[in-house]
Amino acid sequence: MQDYARELIAIVDTVAPRMLDIGEDRSARRPAPGKWSPREIVGHLVDSASNNHQRFVRAQSQDDLVFLGYEQDAWVAAQRYQEAPWRELVTLWAHFNRHLARVMAAVPPEVRDRPHRRHNLHQMAFRPVPEHEPATLDYFMRDYVEHLKHHVRQILGADAVA
Repeated sequence: MQDYARELIAIVDTVAPRMLDIGEDRSARRPAPGKWSPREIVGHLVDSASNNHQRFVRAQSQDDLVFLGYEQDAWVAAQRYQEAPWRELVTLWAHFNRHLARVMAAVPPEVRDRPHRRHNLHQMAFRPVPEHEPATLDYFMRDYVEHLKHHVRQILGADAVA
């Protein structure tokens, strides 16, 4: 299993109980006008897991790493994550990411490490890859975990994950 897939499982196992400790009231508080509450951040992370699940599976049978994006603010609002029960959101997030770690681990190395000249990771990756440089599915999977860690830190603080 790749280091980032193991790290994803470790993060979920460590962070999910800490998230649940936040409770219903605090999870609904927005830190400032126009900023997402912890519920909305976790909802966004569920959307990210869902979108990336599709991408990671599809990438195994296509010749490029070109994927549809998504309008994150519109998705968060449309799904009313702000009104969703906190425990359900955290549980969904945790289970989905455990599954995603299994998907990552199942991708053969020759597929994960194959360079793709055609990609749109300059637009959709947390740490973009310049359009003129090749990208790999491995990079994209690693990037997914970094994106998740960024948002976990928003919820639990800078020391929540390494």
